[in-house]
Amino acid sequence: MPKKINAKTYLACPKCGHKIDAKGTVISEKCRAKDDCVEVVEKIETRPLVEEECPKCKHKKARSWEKQMRAGDEPPTRFYECEKCKHIWRDQS
Repeated sequence: MPKKINAKTYLACPKCGHKIDAKGTVISEKCRAKDDCVEVVEKIETRPLVEEECPKCKHKKARSWEKQMRAGDEPPTRFYECEKCKHIWRDQS
């Protein structure tokens, strides 16, 4: 659930209280009636941020993910998306 602490927004677990920074998360309000508003998390970045240099802009951080492109006995292909310019490339190693 979205939670504001000292003007900063976090995502907090209502059961255990664990919280993480909501940076990069899109949060909006949905209202059915004037006094019945609920905050809704519309986008959460789940891909890890790794140290990988973008071949296009040379920025040092990118989001990564893997996808099985070939048969199940072959290793998956790792993809990266530059945090700065959003260029996408695949691992060539």
